[in-house]
Amino acid sequence: MSDAYTSLAEVLARIGELTGRSGRLPEAVDVADLSHRTGIPVGTVVELLGGGRAPEAGLAQRVRQRLDFIRETRRRPDGKRYSLDELARIAGTSRQWLSEWRKSGLPSLEHTDRLRRFFGLPAGFFTADEPEALHEALQPVLQGLEAEADPLLRLRESGLVRLAARAPQMNARQLATLADLAEMIISSERASSEPAGDASR
Repeated sequence: MSDAYTSLAEVLARIGELTGRSGRLPEAVDVADLSHRTGIPVGTVVELLGGGRAPEAGLAQRVRQRLDFIRETRRRPDGKRYSLDELARIAGTSRQWLSEWRKSGLPSLEHTDRLRRFFGLPAGFFTADEPEALHEALQPVLQGLEAEADPLLRLRESGLVRLAARAPQMNARQLATLADLAEMIISSERASSEPAGDASR
C-alpha cells in the first residue's frame, strides 16, 4: 500500500508543478470525473489529492462498495437505475448470486470483468485500492498537462525532432519528405480527435 501512496504522491507533485496549484489540486482537476471513473467517493478523492489517505478497507468491502457505486452512478438509457436483476444478467449470473456478492464482497473475476467491460470501466476497477486506482486515473490528466507545457513533447517521442536536427545534412527532396511525414501525422491526429461526422475541417 505504501508503494501505491508513493507513486500517487509523485504524480500529484508533478500535476501541482504543471498547474501551479500544489496543495490545491482539487481546484486543478475534475474531482467528480475522477470519482466516476474510479468508483472512489468524491470526499476520498479530495482527501487523496490533498496528500491524505483513504479509509482502510479490505478487498471484500471494496468490491461491495464499488458494485454499489455502479448502481448509484450508472444509468440505463432511459435514465433509470439498473436493477439487481439487470446487473446480474450483464454479469452473466443470477440475482441470488449477485446478492451473495454484495454480502461477501467476493464475486468471480469472470463476472466482475463482464460488468467492468459493459460499463467501460478500467481494469482492476473492483479490486484496485484507492491510491492505485487514482494514480491510474490521473495518468491521462498528467499526459495532457505535460503536452500543454511542452508542445514538442510528442514530436520528440516520435523521433521527429531528432530527424529535424539532421536537416542541415538533408537535400531538398529529403526535407520535403520529412515535412510531408510530419503533416501526415498531424492530419491523422486531428482526424482521430474530431467527433464523428465533423467534416468542417
